[in-house]
Amino acid sequence: QVQLVESGGGLVQPGGSLRLSCAASETRFSMYLVGWYRKAPGKLRELVAIVTNGVGTTSYGDSVKGRFTISRGGAKNTVYLQMNDLKPEDTAVYYCNANLDSLTYWGQGAQVTVSS
Repeated sequence: QVQLVESGGGLVQPGGSLRLSCAASETRFSMYLVGWYRKAPGKLRELVAIVTNGVGTTSYGDSVKGRFTISRGGAKNTVYLQMNDLKPEDTAVYYCNANLDSLTYWGQGAQVTVSS
């Protein structure tokens, strides 16, 4: 069982930045495909960004392209989501997800609120 712990959420003004972290209990985390998803009240869960295992190819949802960056940490058991130029519509609970073969794991979520 892999434990995922998100951190770094909070309240930020429009145009501000936050960096979310997803720390895994799995030392072989680099073998996992890792994604960030978000869920806002009254909306469907949305894929924000993913990073593959191996070479670490990244992909982003259309609403965050050019503003958000997903990356793996140097320790290899952490994945980050750098969020810049935040907008009120980015307000949501952000979840880290990790997949390896048929296994999938979710973190508990981190609240991000963008408001003036």
